[in-house]
Amino acid sequence: MEWQNKTVVITGAGGVLCSEIAKEYAQMGAKVALLDINLSAAQKAAEEINAAGGKAKAYKADCLDKSSLEQAHKAVLADLGKCDLLINGAGGNSPKGTATKDVHAEMGEGDTSFFDLAADGVDFVFRLNFLSAFLTTQVFAGDMIGRQGNIINISSMNAYRPLTRIPAYSGAKASISNFTQWLAVYFAKSGIRVNAIAPGFFVTNQNRGLLFDKDGAPTARTKKILAGTPMGRFGEAKEIMGALRWLTDNESASFVTGIVVPIDGGFSAYSGV
Repeated sequence: MEWQNKTVVITGAGGVLCSEIAKEYAQMGAKVALLDINLSAAQKAAEEINAAGGKAKAYKADCLDKSSLEQAHKAVLADLGKCDLLINGAGGNSPKGTATKDVHAEMGEGDTSFFDLAADGVDFVFRLNFLSAFLTTQVFAGDMIGRQGNIINISSMNAYRPLTRIPAYSGAKASISNFTQWLAVYFAKSGIRVNAIAPGFFVTNQNRGLLFDKDGAPTARTKKILAGTPMGRFGEAKEIMGALRWLTDNESASFVTGIVVPIDGGFSAYSGV
């Protein structure tokens, strides 16, 4: 009953993980605002929620454009009311911030090395992950002052141990963990708790091409990932919800703020030996 008539705002809500999170909160009775720059993807998830008896609405929002977020905020206020829970789910990587080999000594002709990475690509990845969370929080957090609100950021295993090839994404997600702690302190006496989850390896639309070839067979990178995950498998979207239910429960987690919870099948605990 805690989520009856509460408003949950989720960015990146058209993606695999965040659309599943939206459905779960709707099932618990929340009114869900699905924000995404890809409006059709958000609308599809909203339609599925409404067809199942929930209440959801999709909004087009560019999380790197404060005016776009402010327009979405105005619409959410009119349609669903003040935000009670903000989930900063927008993020991702870019090929322009990605090297093609794990280490420089393995470079061959045609490969992209660390020295080849474009500054605009690295900047885009930091903006997409950090700045999007920063701006969205600026726009929506004011709704929650003094109202037992919650903010959840999406960090990553990369924030614990950077993965090979993706220095920009790893650094950007580390900044999200740090930002979570900063916000937790800043809002601690204002009635807002701020925490984050750090998913391990889940199959999403963004990484599917890196994890499986065109025939659906696992790539060499998938084999390395699963070898480093003690449970030996990818996570499923529904497995994120247990941690989120706890973190956003204002009774059982009332004294919890500023933490990052790994949801990784043991990846962060395994040394590889």
